[in-house]
Amino acid sequence: MRIGVPREIKNNEYRVGLTPASVRELHAHGHELIVETGAGLGIGADDAVYRAAGARIADDAEAVFDAAEMIVKVKEPQAVERARLRADQVLFTYLHLAPDPDQARELCASGVTAIAYETVTAPDGSLPLLAPMSEVAGRMSIQAGAHCLETEAGGRGILLGGVPGVLPARVVILGGGVVGRNAAAMACGLGADVTLIDRDAAVLRRLDAQFGARLKTLHATAEAIEQAVLAADLIVGAVLIPGAAAPHLVSAEMVRQMREGAVIVDVAIDQGGCCETARPTTHADPTYVVDGVVHYCVANMPGAVAHTSTYALNAATLPCVLALADKGWQQALRDDTHLRGGLNVCRGQLVHPAAAAALGQTPVAAETMLA
Repeated sequence: MRIGVPREIKNNEYRVGLTPASVRELHAHGHELIVETGAGLGIGADDAVYRAAGARIADDAEAVFDAAEMIVKVKEPQAVERARLRADQVLFTYLHLAPDPDQARELCASGVTAIAYETVTAPDGSLPLLAPMSEVAGRMSIQAGAHCLETEAGGRGILLGGVPGVLPARVVILGGGVVGRNAAAMACGLGADVTLIDRDAAVLRRLDAQFGARLKTLHATAEAIEQAVLAADLIVGAVLIPGAAAPHLVSAEMVRQMREGAVIVDVAIDQGGCCETARPTTHADPTYVVDGVVHYCVANMPGAVAHTSTYALNAATLPCVLALADKGWQQALRDDTHLRGGLNVCRGQLVHPAAAAALGQTPVAAETMLA
């Protein structure tokens, strides 16, 4: 199979779809790799390294899209990239379609087969291709939040862990999945006063056993969320419903009542955000203020630590890329029900039920597309 790796063009996105090691592995399986010039510079891999791994270097993205049967990326295709996709191609990347009707419509119009990292499942129901970036984003959320709490960034001027004689910041984490667990580890490690809220009692028990007295846990009710949010210095939105839009747990009215200079880091922004006042931002312009509350809603947080993120992501995605390339996408999805969960768009139709429901459409079953 001819596999194309274009350079990422989303704002300040320095990750790349395949590392040189992944290219070498795919080349050893007999596949042809076409990598856009400069695609790996953000992770310290120049064209010569990719050539040595077996790739052909293309002069521009158009050449990659023209030649490739499968496109492997990191972030959702931007408008100019979507215009280059064809019906005989497979796209394998993060998509996050639920809050992005324009992308969904254009992918359907292109006829491309689009398989999303974030909806591929594991036997235990987890999301193995989303987990590495969730780990990164969860840890980064506390770093970003700590900075935003500084006075020059518009925050309350509070040190996250406090000092002897001065109380630490109050951190509220909404969601106890991979993002929430990693955010809790960072916030607790820095000495903050941390409360995590989730609706799953089993999740709360596991976190209580892991963190002990360092972490307070609350069962998610409207009252518990409101009381915690209004008392918080830093809120981390870590809610995920696979494939679907994130629920708005923090209303605009709650934001109006929050403390001046409090901070919201909405990691759920890829799926629309769990705060009503959240809107996507970029690394170039990461924050804005609503009713005195600083909002940090960067939609590709792990892109800022491209080396760590790319290698962590490739460790998870490479087996899937190999299966899709070795068997062809149809046979690979027939053979693996968990990889099949990644199928979001096929032959002009939305396939993933949660994404389709969020966009007000009726999904077509993956099994129908593979028949």
